Amino acid sequence: MSFVIRQGIERDVPGILALIKELATFEHAPDAVKNTEKMLAEDGFGTNSIYKVIIAEDLKSNAVIGMALYYMAYSTWKGRIYYLDDLIVTESSRGYGVGRQLMDAFLKEARQAKVNQVRWQVLDWNIPAIEFYKKMRVELDSEWINCKMTHEQITRYLEKP
Repeated sequence: MSFVIRQGIERDVPGILALIKELATFEHAPDAVKNTEKMLAEDGFGTNSIYKVIIAEDLKSNAVIGMALYYMAYSTWKGRIYYLDDLIVTESSRGYGVGRQLMDAFLKEARQAKVNQVRWQVLDWNIPAIEFYKKMRVELDSEWINCKMTHEQITRYLEKP
């Protein structure tokens, strides 16, 4: 397989959304994706972009076969950090080193940006991803519990008597 790793551009948005939907299906939540091409284009490539994306592109078909989507965050203890929201490689392109090259490109970006830490999550049942990270000697943290609220939960909370 021949592929290139590069910075994402706006024309990649349909491929980005397709990867997101493939991941949602893999994670048993195909109906959970609320993002749209319009939102991805505006949020990543608009005037006030809030995320960056590194793309893996198949050189034969020019299809987006993988991505690392991340953004700058801030830690009171660590200062600037990059949060890797998703590292996705389409199922048919796994096993060719695409994920490793995406991760390497992301980590090079982090080093260049002089962030003090990178963070991401992995589902506890996603054994292939966990094994991938273990090979990289990543620290898997079982101490912290993730918290989240949906827009609807925020609204209900703020409107309670």
